[in-house]
Amino acid sequence: MALNFLKPTYLVKSVYDLSVAELKDQGIKAVLTDLDNTLLAWNNPNGTPELHAWLQELKEADIEVVVVSNNTWDRVKKAVAGLDVDYVAWSLKPLPRGILKVLKKQGLKKEEVLMVGDQMLTDVWAAHLAGVRSVLVKQLVESDMWQTWLNRSIEKLAKRIIYRKFGGPIWHDSLGVAAESKDNKTN
Repeated sequence: MALNFLKPTYLVKSVYDLSVAELKDQGIKAVLTDLDNTLLAWNNPNGTPELHAWLQELKEADIEVVVVSNNTWDRVKKAVAGLDVDYVAWSLKPLPRGILKVLKKQGLKKEEVLMVGDQMLTDVWAAHLAGVRSVLVKQLVESDMWQTWLNRSIEKLAKRIIYRKFGGPIWHDSLGVAAESKDNKTN
């Protein structure tokens, strides 16, 4: 199928549903994550208590979280200031540039990394191009920054085509369930 590069490895409701146990089980040493509407609601710069607890759990388990964002260096630096995570800005997703930069810098193998995001056209596609597994999550909030409008419009068309072929999405509460699903459909 022509749009296979937009099909994520996993469909999980939220980045916070990625548990330490499952990540360790999958051999994951680093979770690369988009910023806006994946890790943080774009209009909630401080994050939620749930986010801070999740980040702490991963830190205690020696699983690194790295933000890979298309935003400017100033925007990303400001957004992650209170989160104690590394980041790559201007990653130019869907190009794999940001993901590959993290792999090289951290000395990680592709199978030790997950790329998590809320957009197929940027996050999932970049993961495919970089050769790493992808996790598509639901948007934290329905609204987006104005720059995201075009991507979302194109993505809606791609979703219609994918839904016709595979059916609607089946969202999971964990990686384990998503990995076991034989019908892991795409949103």
